[in-house]
Amino acid sequence: MILVIDIGNTNIVVGCIEGEHTYFIERMATDKHRTELEYAITLKNVLELYGISPDDICGGIISSVVPPLTMCIRRAAEKLLHKKVKVVGPGLKNGLRIKTDNPAQLGSDQVVNAVAALAQFKPPLIIVDMGTATTVSVINHESAYIGCLIMPGLGIATESLVSHTAQLTQISLEAPKKLIGSNTIDCMKSGAVFGHAAAIDGVAARIEEELGSECTVVATGGLAGLVVPLCKRKIIVEDDLLLKGLQIIYHKNI
Repeated sequence: MILVIDIGNTNIVVGCIEGEHTYFIERMATDKHRTELEYAITLKNVLELYGISPDDICGGIISSVVPPLTMCIRRAAEKLLHKKVKVVGPGLKNGLRIKTDNPAQLGSDQVVNAVAALAQFKPPLIIVDMGTATTVSVINHESAYIGCLIMPGLGIATESLVSHTAQLTQISLEAPKKLIGSNTIDCMKSGAVFGHAAAIDGVAARIEEELGSECTVVATGGLAGLVVPLCKRKIIVEDDLLLKGLQIIYHKNI
């Protein structure tokens, strides 16, 4: 069993995985002000919640898009496990062919998702990760990562709308009962959730048009379960895609 951690701008995803079995997936808020010890205690508490001892874990691996937190959380995990923890980045083999203008700019979470998707599905692939931002990654029929689109995530889009309008208030992110809202709250919910679903449908169709072939579309991230059921096209939801990718990369480097 290994400990896998993905450090995102809004949430840190933590899980334990062994082979095809995922023991748990949990999210905690990203906080740049917390100390190494505080993160170590939080990780310890999460493991205890699922009855897992640090001695049961043979190692760990981290992907991160928040550089100031990467080493802090790495040291926290190593303090808890008493084992070395790997970090996805230069010097770590991942087996992914990246054909972009500057491969070094590609986020480690996108690399990890692509590695996992290629291990499960036949390309060409479209990988939608719905987090703080919504990223739409594209893998061509030669299994090469050729680029992506980046859109504001649901949370960012909604917060921006509220902060720049005088009469709109904060809403919970959930689908209304019908598309055409009859009150302000439902109108905002519909615009946010159905609008995001329509954007994903439209972007996927345009990617297929540019590639000249149909693609398998895979979605992951904290909001995938909310948005994907409202999409018109077939999209496979993989909640633990990132965990599986981290596990693959971990085993490529032992």
